[in-house]
Amino acid sequence: MRAKDSDDFIREIASQMNLLLIILFWLGACWLGYVYVGYPVLLWLVGILRPFHPTMSQDYLPKVSVLLSARNEQKDIEWKIAETLAWDYPPEKLELLVASDASEDGTDQILRNVSDPRFQYLRLEQRRGKNEALNSLNELAAGELLFFTDANSHIESGCLRNIVDHFADPRVGCVTGSERTIQEGEGSVVGTGTRAFLGYESLINTLESRLGSVLTCDGSIFCIRRSLYSRLQPELANDFELPIRIGAEGRAILFEPLSVSFERATSAPQEEFRRKRRICGQGVLGYWRFRDDIRGLRVWQFFSRKLLRWLGLIPLTMILMASVWLVTAPIYAIAVALQLVFYSLALVGWWFSARRKHGSRLITFPFYFLMVNVAAFSGVVGSILGKRFSVWESPTQSRGTKVEPSPAAATLSQSTCIVEDRTQTKSADCSMEMHSGKYQP
Repeated sequence: MRAKDSDDFIREIASQMNLLLIILFWLGACWLGYVYVGYPVLLWLVGILRPFHPTMSQDYLPKVSVLLSARNEQKDIEWKIAETLAWDYPPEKLELLVASDASEDGTDQILRNVSDPRFQYLRLEQRRGKNEALNSLNELAAGELLFFTDANSHIESGCLRNIVDHFADPRVGCVTGSERTIQEGEGSVVGTGTRAFLGYESLINTLESRLGSVLTCDGSIFCIRRSLYSRLQPELANDFELPIRIGAEGRAILFEPLSVSFERATSAPQEEFRRKRRICGQGVLGYWRFRDDIRGLRVWQFFSRKLLRWLGLIPLTMILMASVWLVTAPIYAIAVALQLVFYSLALVGWWFSARRKHGSRLITFPFYFLMVNVAAFSGVVGSILGKRFSVWESPTQSRGTKVEPSPAAATLSQSTCIVEDRTQTKSADCSMEMHSGKYQP
């Protein structure tokens, strides 16, 4: 009798365990399905019910200050300056401000030699990070709009006008473009995965823009009203922090698909892993610090687009463990078989990536998807445990993109810089009239 009771107890425990694992399996499947399919579908439906229609005008041409923080960017900074100053925008309404964050290569020498009156150069003697550099540049800016970009981002001449058109509507506080990869990253495993990810992000941005509520910006190409700029925290990402603050002000944040920045994607999985870990770590810290500023629709957007995706390793683990335990049932046996194929392809993708070999989407997607999910989860956990990213090294393989400067770009000769440390700002070699953008010898 006791043996029978014991067997019944074991069967009851096994039954409860099976039920729990079935729940975990389908919870994990619904989690991933919602993040990558359900959320875009719901965005599309909400966009039909409450669309945002901005008033645009090509005649609206305010002064724009382009802000750029550079750290050891000698491979790219010269063509970047030339390209930016040659943009299709009224020259008298465009200025470029560059901060060298204690660069140790030839960046400062290149910056000193720029002689366009629309250009200002600031050197930070001690390394302070991207956001502190941008804070310093904002104090020098004279534009009504602030345009943020990166030293290695190639931006077509007409992109600025496309973005500025949206600001004719006073409800609009921020407009972002999108990023695409070029050159060596095109055929690599990491580069191919990056392109797929950026394509998905552009889709989400398009759908969110229909609501006037794009959640985050692309750090290589976005623009805000200077009146909405708030001093950036050094440990956060500016393309996360500024949209949060601007959204909290009730201003619309839009996406301009015709404005694209092209960057050379790294082919090194280690560099991409560290980059994704940093981005997600900064993101979760930023949203925690500004949690009171995330309200209404944007709460749903944050949980759907960011938090649930950052924690994507959890449902992947739930699905794997549950399906292995329940493998005797046909549907879960199929799930195990599909996962075995998926993780095998990811392993092959890792092998190709580690050897800088090119691969098809069949092997690049599983590897990149898995790597990004591990990096994101690592970034979230690291942030919770106190890991901070106020300064970081840019991926070396994403630098050195060769872009031919426009003939209309700024000529090179001896120029002006400002040298700044933590305690004082002083003029070096000459003084500068800040608001006119002209140098006084």
